[in-house]
Amino acid sequence: MHDIRMIRDTPDAFDAALSLRGLAPVSGALLALDADRRAAIKQAENAKAAANGLSKAAGIAKSKGDEAEFERFREEVYQEKAQMVELNQVAADADKRLNELLIALPNLPYADVPPGKDEHDNVEQKRTGTPRAFDFKPVEHFDIPAVQPGMDFAAGAKLSGSRFVVLRGAVARVHRALSQFMLDTHVDEHGLTETNTPVIVREEMLYGTGQLPKFGEDSYQTTNGWWLIPTAEVTLTNLVNGETVDAGTLPRRHVAHTLCFRSEAGSAGRDTSGMLRQHQFEKVEMVSITHPDESDAEHTRMTQCAEAILEKLELPYRTMLLCAGDMGAGARRTYDLEVWLPGQDTYREISSISTCGDYQARRMNARFKPADGGKPEFVHTLNGSGLAVGRTLIAVLENGQQADGSVVLPAVLHPYLGGKNTISATGDLI
Repeated sequence: MHDIRMIRDTPDAFDAALSLRGLAPVSGALLALDADRRAAIKQAENAKAAANGLSKAAGIAKSKGDEAEFERFREEVYQEKAQMVELNQVAADADKRLNELLIALPNLPYADVPPGKDEHDNVEQKRTGTPRAFDFKPVEHFDIPAVQPGMDFAAGAKLSGSRFVVLRGAVARVHRALSQFMLDTHVDEHGLTETNTPVIVREEMLYGTGQLPKFGEDSYQTTNGWWLIPTAEVTLTNLVNGETVDAGTLPRRHVAHTLCFRSEAGSAGRDTSGMLRQHQFEKVEMVSITHPDESDAEHTRMTQCAEAILEKLELPYRTMLLCAGDMGAGARRTYDLEVWLPGQDTYREISSISTCGDYQARRMNARFKPADGGKPEFVHTLNGSGLAVGRTLIAVLENGQQADGSVVLPAVLHPYLGGKNTISATGDLI
């Protein structure tokens, strides 16, 4: 959410920043509503002051026994109070409409975010690792003989419909091992606090992080009004919803492994084969709550935490700075990590790490008390996948596939698999 005072001070800069996201100028409409609201508030205050003055005059008339004068003043008091009520309603209506417009607007990109409309305009920052040279034609994960016994899309469709899968045996165990490895690394090496949160939340929590009101179709709602989380960003970030914390407790760094649910309403026909885009999936999510002065450094740090997981798994990847048109609505800057998938012969997103500035904090009313005792300020929030477990599984399987149909697994996972290191061509962990 945006600060209307900032828009008053720099309307042209505000419109210019939103134009990078393809939006038409909106400051005029916002400031007109703001002016109406402020004018109504001022007029209501004047009416209240007038009513107070007339009440005193009525009291004096009453004390003098002048009933006619008293009745005249009393009628004027009534009229001023009626006008005050009417003006307060005008102000409330304008304020509600203003907030509805503000809460629907995306965040403003930072100055270093490249312009552009979509993924084709993103800017590569670096490449890490070299894609393996295969002496056979690699296949996608679902066509690897070792994987087929343990990845059952027919069973998932029978149980729940399209874009669900049942994992079993060795594949299920590797999937579990990946999430445990990610959590252990983030906790033991990166200093994040492991946090276990609900996956069903109240509606205001999705407003807090920006999934509502505009992107409700991408999530699932229960019949009693709760929502299934699309990512643990929602729960971890909202831990400070409505709170004013001490500056000394910042940064707060959380990591959670949760189920996530997305309707994928806007992705019809995309990535329908395999596990790449599912309605239900697992993710290890990182969230940081920081002092504004530390959020840029924290963005770099969080990106490095996600990159470290890929490096430990020996997976080639590239780091992309997203253009303004490809960023999520709540982000001011986003780095995407794209892992190499030899079966598709391309890089695919496996993590997005975003800094949101105070955009979410304003929606949540989340503040901190400065160490010097000054006025409370809004915190900054950041979030990022560390990593998407299903997509990491795909990358591990495709990059580790062998000519005989088996899959050799990364060394860092062996302790989580009882020392076993390979899925045989028949689907056994050996």
